[in-house]
Amino acid sequence: MKLGLIAGNGRFPFLVLDAARAQGYDVTIIAAREETFPELADAAARHGSAIHWISLGQLGACVSLLQQAGVTHAVMAGQVKHTKIFSGGIVPDLLFLRVLTELRSKNTDGLIGGVANVLRERGIELIDSTALLGPLLARPGVLARRPPTAEEQKDFDFGYRMADQVAALDIGQTIAVRQQAVVAVEAMEGTDEVIARAGRLAGPGVAIVKVAKPRQDMRFDVPVVGVATIRAMQDVGASALSIDAGKTLMLDGDAVIAAADAAGITIVGRPTT
Repeated sequence: MKLGLIAGNGRFPFLVLDAARAQGYDVTIIAAREETFPELADAAARHGSAIHWISLGQLGACVSLLQQAGVTHAVMAGQVKHTKIFSGGIVPDLLFLRVLTELRSKNTDGLIGGVANVLRERGIELIDSTALLGPLLARPGVLARRPPTAEEQKDFDFGYRMADQVAALDIGQTIAVRQQAVVAVEAMEGTDEVIARAGRLAGPGVAIVKVAKPRQDMRFDVPVVGVATIRAMQDVGASALSIDAGKTLMLDGDAVIAAADAAGITIVGRPTT
């Protein structure tokens, strides 16, 4: 099968490319010039995969390139900062402008869902972004060496109720809690910035709760943590991280756990249905 990889920033696109090629897929990459790590070009060359660099907002070019390559299914991997919509970082072409004008709201589900609909109209089905990376999904239970303390578990239990509501409203997927009080809530800024802000506000001992949406569309905006997440926590003395098992990708999972163990950070996979 010919697979399209629509790539943003981070390690996620590299892992999807490696997994897709290992499973025999012919991959065509569409990379966001303003976001995607330039090293993805080297990875594409190693795999013999075509890569095309386009600017954010060039949805028409994205669709045309995928169609020319004979792609019938595509996967989105990597982050594109949502704030670029408001900062002038996206100059929409006519097709993307149509998507924007038809949106009721410019939250993540609305925006990427609109792009997914356009792809489907043109014969390209967006598939589960974790379909090729099953082993990297978080397991339930304590994942790091150290289990949470009683106080950290209280913060988790308190935080789940708040984080689930925030995620259900498609505001964000991460909150920071200390002593059963919400310290910081994610909106468009991303997890690492929430962690940094929580550290400034509440100091060491903050617990980070990252959840999937109650009706998480696994085609896009899947929760992701990596070594950078642990480093951000270590920088501010955050001590505990909870993620949703089966719905959160741990990029370079062994390295994430090793970094957490070295920093004395506990990681828990919350069981999900």
